[in-house]
Amino acid sequence: MRTMSTGEGRRLRRIALPVLALGLLAVSACGAGSSSAKTGDSADPSKTTVMIRDASGEHVLTTPDGTTLYVSDQEQGKVLCTSSACAAVWAPLTLPTGDTPTGPGGLELTTIQRPDGTAQVAYDGRPLYTFSFDHAAGQVSGEGQTDRFDGTDFTWHAATPTGRTAAPTSPSSTRGGYNY
Repeated sequence: MRTMSTGEGRRLRRIALPVLALGLLAVSACGAGSSSAKTGDSADPSKTTVMIRDASGEHVLTTPDGTTLYVSDQEQGKVLCTSSACAAVWAPLTLPTGDTPTGPGGLELTTIQRPDGTAQVAYDGRPLYTFSFDHAAGQVSGEGQTDRFDGTDFTWHAATPTGRTAAPTSPSSTRGGYNY
């Protein structure tokens, strides 16, 4: 068996440490896009589950970082977007078990239990989701989208504090199907 010289060991460490650091950054970034919400006092935005923000001229519900939240016409008091395919496009806004959702005064937020046992945040009895094709705060590209998952046809709208749905921002926002 051959032993490593001191110079070879140093070269290996110089290569291995940056590769290890990049790997750790990649793993920690995986959780950064999670839809799990923070909870706590609604006066502190960093501990609030749902915010109200202006997006394309409408007041909509958002995550604390400004990502628009959506509801489907088909879900009232129940969760139908349960497949991994649906959740890949429409990520459920979830909370750790036992946490209570918080938001600005007047928003009555609740949770609905998903089939996997997690608690999904709901507003006006409708489960809340983010849309994977909204790439920046304030985007509402999911408004008016239609799609089909596991035999259910969904129509999606940006959630608003009044409970009504936001108006489509452009004719292309109602493309439907999987033409995101």
